[in-house]
Amino acid sequence: MTGPALIVRVAAKGEGATADGRYVALAAPGDVLESDGTLTRGPEHVDPACRHFPACGGCQLQHLSEKALVDYVQDRVAGAARGQGLEAESILPAHLSPPHTRRRATLHAQAIGRRVVLGFREQGSHRIVDMRECAVLAPQLFALVAPLRKLLEGWNDRKLAVDIELALADQGVAVGLQGLVAEGLRQTEALLDFARDNGLARLTLDSGYGAETVWEPEPVTITLGGTPVALPPGGFLQATQDGEAALASAACAWLADAPTVADLFSGLGTFAFALAGPGTKVLAAEAARDAHLACQSAARMNGRPVHALHRDLFRNPLRAEELDRFGAVLLDPPRAGAREQVAQIAESRVPRVVYVSCNPASWARDAATLIAGGYRLAELRPVGQFRWSTHVELASLFLKG
Repeated sequence: MTGPALIVRVAAKGEGATADGRYVALAAPGDVLESDGTLTRGPEHVDPACRHFPACGGCQLQHLSEKALVDYVQDRVAGAARGQGLEAESILPAHLSPPHTRRRATLHAQAIGRRVVLGFREQGSHRIVDMRECAVLAPQLFALVAPLRKLLEGWNDRKLAVDIELALADQGVAVGLQGLVAEGLRQTEALLDFARDNGLARLTLDSGYGAETVWEPEPVTITLGGTPVALPPGGFLQATQDGEAALASAACAWLADAPTVADLFSGLGTFAFALAGPGTKVLAAEAARDAHLACQSAARMNGRPVHALHRDLFRNPLRAEELDRFGAVLLDPPRAGAREQVAQIAESRVPRVVYVSCNPASWARDAATLIAGGYRLAELRPVGQFRWSTHVELASLFLKG
């Protein structure tokens, strides 16, 4: 019989791990796995903040103390680097977003008889946890959960299944309903009443042919680097405002004196507008047309030194000779990373590269390519925007030579 064992860390998927390689769900560092398989709590094991934990898939780590959460975010990033044989010269303290600050989320709704359940899905399941409280959503988003449930119950559709996109913009909450069909005047008026009564910034409906705007009293924007930028339906935002600030401030500190910066996979211009200034011009390259046009228009209207380039960097990455014209490069690619673009950066003479990532594993693979190309990993900044989640982000600085 195996004796008691101490939980020494939290693994990438959120399970507690012992030194001899055993994994235990919902265990925290300092817990003890007893001989009979039960768990004795240690000092880093706390009561969850929400009644829906651990069923709700929105959170996996509410049983961890604040210290254990910060350590988890830090270890995920440092561990990914070590997995590729990389050691950062400096790792800055991890930033963790506070509760009730998530400004974007996708919820799901489904009819169960005459009721509608609405919330996040259970971990590894299509079953929806009917949300009655939430410790991660910004209050403005959570305030819409009950009105949305009431709206959808009024549809009287036993087959109803809707995805709900929520985003907190400058003007309020933008709501996108995907999979809902409004038939007739009664349902259309119900949507308009819902939008007006709840002070929505925008309401869009996607019945299978793309998002159509039902309600938008004034153009919806999101302020990035002090610049209001049009927010297209479904447009990407960093999960929390403080998380965005942590990533942007790291990038600005590292690239403060760069005269020209190529911002690759730039989206709406989160980093481009933060970096652009009297002494810095930014090229913002993005493949998504809506995001590119929003960035381009905002730069022109506000006189910002940002040149927006519509370019698919997966199929047509900036070549090494194009990159050599810039004093620095910043890239923030999707979760899969940017293998081809990173290969071109590695061959370039760009002296500084800031790589922002939402996937430590793909980042580490790309980082190894940069190191092989003559860069060194100077600094790492772990960021946990998705509080109580295994989802971790980071900013990193690479220097040539």
